[in-house]
Amino acid sequence: MRAHLKAGLATAAVLAALLAGCASAPPPPARLGLKLAPAALGQSISVQQHLKVERAGRTDDLDVALQVEPDAVDVVGLAFGQRVLSLHYDGKDVKEWRHVMLPRQVRAEDVLEDMQLTLWPAEAVAQALPEGWRIAEQGLHRTLYLHDEPIMEIAYSGTPRWSGTVVLDNLRYKYRLTIQFAPNE
Repeated sequence: MRAHLKAGLATAAVLAALLAGCASAPPPPARLGLKLAPAALGQSISVQQHLKVERAGRTDDLDVALQVEPDAVDVVGLAFGQRVLSLHYDGKDVKEWRHVMLPRQVRAEDVLEDMQLTLWPAEAVAQALPEGWRIAEQGLHRTLYLHDEPIMEIAYSGTPRWSGTVVLDNLRYKYRLTIQFAPNE
């Protein structure tokens, strides 16, 4: 009986150690927090996009109207024809409206950051990156690094960057964002 109790306590100790290890796993690193001036894009654009986000076996779609002027970025997101997100960024503050059904994981700051990392010139992004971060661009491919570890890869189907299809692979947060731009008429 005593041996059985000892084995049970040892098993409980191992389980407790495993659970403690899971509980004390470091939280995922914070997002970059990039907020570039709207004018840093270098021109005004008004485009329509279809976004497809793939993460952990799930796919979500969103239609987006994006307008960038020298003094502001405005985004309206629609799902099933209903507005689910509005974002206004004046170069200082991000203001958002969100539908109650929009998952809380979808944050306006993250949408703005992915948009700027994808569309703004690499030189403008490079100037705003904190220490340890860098961006490399070669042809129709862009990679964002932290201490020489690739964090994000972006592939463009053509130029300008806001035409055709753009695929952003976020290696840190393990999601893929595919942006299909509607042709300008």
